[in-house]
Amino acid sequence: MPTKNPRLNVVLEPPVYNVLNVLAHRKGISLSLLARDLIKEALEIYEDLYWQRVANLREKTFSYKKALSHKDIWE
Repeated sequence: MPTKNPRLNVVLEPPVYNVLNVLAHRKGISLSLLARDLIKEALEIYEDLYWQRVANLREKTFSYKKALSHKDIWE
């Protein structure tokens, strides 16, 4: 069946391929679907790590003296 989505070819070591194959079989899904889902999950983890670094940097420079209160913001 033709698809409009871009395709990606990946070369895996045999042990990695075997684990993916077993997992896909257990879940009753294709290798491609499992790989896609795992890549999406990995990207979400990378995004979370990025935003955690941003939050940590902001936390270091945060000052309660300069911060606006809830009341100040809603007035």
